[in-house]
Amino acid sequence: MSDRKDIHNSEVPALCRACEARHRGVCGALNADQLVALNRHATRRHLEPGENLMTDSSEMVTYGAVLSGVIKLTKTLADGRQQIVGLQFAPDFVGRPFRRESAIDAESATDVKLCAFPKTVIDRMIADSPELEHRLLQQTLNELDEAREWMVTLGRKTASEKVASFLWLIATHSDPENPRQAGRVIFDLPLTRSDIADFLGLTIETVSRQLTKLRKEGVIQIENNRHVSVPDIAASAPRQHLTATRRRESGTARVRN
Repeated sequence: MSDRKDIHNSEVPALCRACEARHRGVCGALNADQLVALNRHATRRHLEPGENLMTDSSEMVTYGAVLSGVIKLTKTLADGRQQIVGLQFAPDFVGRPFRRESAIDAESATDVKLCAFPKTVIDRMIADSPELEHRLLQQTLNELDEAREWMVTLGRKTASEKVASFLWLIATHSDPENPRQAGRVIFDLPLTRSDIADFLGLTIETVSRQLTKLRKEGVIQIENNRHVSVPDIAASAPRQHLTATRRRESGTARVRN
């Protein structure tokens, strides 16, 4: 596996060698010297659910790489109403390069482990490293593709399809440490029923009804309202989501090569 060839490289900082998210994230574009330089300024953060990382119109002074957990991105209207516009998972890059202020609110939806770096350090590295700039561009394009897929979900799919698409999103972006045997995926829902309804443009009652329907059909198993098991993830995958996932994986492979 070419992306893991430096796992025993003593020139790479120990903290980075132990980081599973690095090989798939933007830090995977950095060489050993650049990782050493970045490591001098990096800090590991642990966020409890509900902690703010950044707020709309606030000045950005740090970026981050998600190591585990889920971050909720929201936009707030003038009258105070909020809309969830996206979710970020490991190894997503948190922050908006080439812009001084944030255009969204970012909040930890679950326990989140984050590697944070000063914005000035990353901006300087972007200028010096075409590979890093390329990796950031690739992630941005992947997120654009996913946003377009989600527009289809919100605009054209039925309530049942919307809930199934949300579960597929979480299941396929779950942390690599999560159990996965013979196609089974186990995860905790990162959002409350209210937040899921907000994200999907449905009512709470509709979300609960559709989750119950999927459980009765044997597509999912639910314990304690949040703990979900998908017995056969491949059999549960909508065709369009398989296509999107393959495109993301193909794009990641191109970056690695």
